Amino acid sequence: MHDIKAIRENPTAFDAALQRRGIAPEAERLSSIEGRRLAINRVLDGWRTRRKEASDKIHQAIKAKAEGEVQKLRAEVADSKTSIATLEKEQREVEKELKDALAAIPNLPLPAPEVPDGFDEHSNVLSHRYGDFPQFRETTGASYRARSHDELGARLGYMDFEAAAKLSGARFVVLKKGLARLERAIGQFMLDLHTEKHGYVEVDPPLMVRDDAMFGTGQLPKFRDDQFGTKRPVDISDLAEKVASNYSVGSSSMDALLAKSIIEKFLNDGISTDDELFRSVDGVERLRFMNYIWESLQDVWKQLKGDQINLWLIPTAEVPLTNLVRDSILDVKELPLRLTALTPCFRAEAGAAGRDTRGMIRQHQFKKVELVSITTPETSKEEHERMLSCAEEVLRKLELHYRVMTLCAGDMGFSAQKTYDIEVWMPGQGEGGAYREISSCSLCGDFQARRMDARYRAPEGKPRFVHTLNGSGTAVGRALIAVMESYQQEDGSIAIPKVLQPYMGDLEKIEPEK
Repeated sequence: MHDIKAIRENPTAFDAALQRRGIAPEAERLSSIEGRRLAINRVLDGWRTRRKEASDKIHQAIKAKAEGEVQKLRAEVADSKTSIATLEKEQREVEKELKDALAAIPNLPLPAPEVPDGFDEHSNVLSHRYGDFPQFRETTGASYRARSHDELGARLGYMDFEAAAKLSGARFVVLKKGLARLERAIGQFMLDLHTEKHGYVEVDPPLMVRDDAMFGTGQLPKFRDDQFGTKRPVDISDLAEKVASNYSVGSSSMDALLAKSIIEKFLNDGISTDDELFRSVDGVERLRFMNYIWESLQDVWKQLKGDQINLWLIPTAEVPLTNLVRDSILDVKELPLRLTALTPCFRAEAGAAGRDTRGMIRQHQFKKVELVSITTPETSKEEHERMLSCAEEVLRKLELHYRVMTLCAGDMGFSAQKTYDIEVWMPGQGEGGAYREISSCSLCGDFQARRMDARYRAPEGKPRFVHTLNGSGTAVGRALIAVMESYQQEDGSIAIPKVLQPYMGDLEKIEPEK
């Protein structure tokens, strides 16, 4: 999400950055919406002032027994209420218009040459390479053709696309025996490396998240068609959350979480003034809150009754991991916060029809180890380089050849301001092998933090938005492909990289059962 104040202060720079992404100028349209919002706010403030002044004068007129003046002032208050209601509706509409407009605009790239100019993969810039291309030679010394992973899997009998298609359709796979064990070993090796050596905290997050989480990291609303989702009926927890979020706590000590807890207990079990939850709230606030509950519960339930809550299967663990700091103010001492998770990921691949239809390259369901860092603005670029090195070490320990590309402005993901792609060499792809993406490491600046309202507080300072970073550490399925194709033997067996052998019971080779 972008800062509308910054856009209005420097519209030329904003539009120039968008044009580097191949997007038409937006500053004038956004500034116009913001201008209307500010104008409505000014008029609304004026009416609220008039209503307050008239209300104050009514008490004076009543004391003075000036009945005519009382009636006049009451009419003025009623007129003010009507105008305020109309303006508040207009205010909500224009605020939604502005939020929707800002939400659809991607992050701005860092200046060139840090992020190169260009609009597609042809303008990406090589950063560096690691390792040598694998060689495939027979025992006689002659070279042999590298087979693709799906051909190798079929020869082993441990990779079954037909069985998966019977269960789920295209772009799924069933792995068996040695290959299932190898995929599990790769994921566990990655987790151990990132937690034990790189200092990431392992998390086991939910695989289904709500709209707010998908909005926070930038998947919604723009990429709705790329997601798998489901719905569930509204329950008591949703009702309590809605009432709590509507409750005005500006001058009270009660936060939204406590309010939600009290409402849930009230709805489930009933609640008394002796309840432990209530003892943490002063008496005046307690009375105010209970009155609010009685007045609003029925109305809110009427609004929610019959509704359903969207739940989305995560396209990447970036979504739940990053959203762990949503609506939070962290202490600067907690940063950098480094999180990792190994999860299944789910993608509809709506725009990938006809691409990578063979094998495991592009699946609806796949496993991935995700890395997420939450930092201060001053340290985020350094953290980006560190995250890249952590992901690279996975491939170095697997002794796989790869290259690192700096993506151009037009080829980056929606939420990124700078991205490195790690492309691993897959010798069985295409004619003679090909580089394929196995990790993207992205610096997002405060773009996601603004969408999530994730901030931190430095000593004696105002809360500031955190910077967020994410990267694959790495895609497990594609690592499996690279290992199979790079470590294939003349007879079709797969040698197991040394670093994985402890995870495979010291097995050195995967071969067909005899």
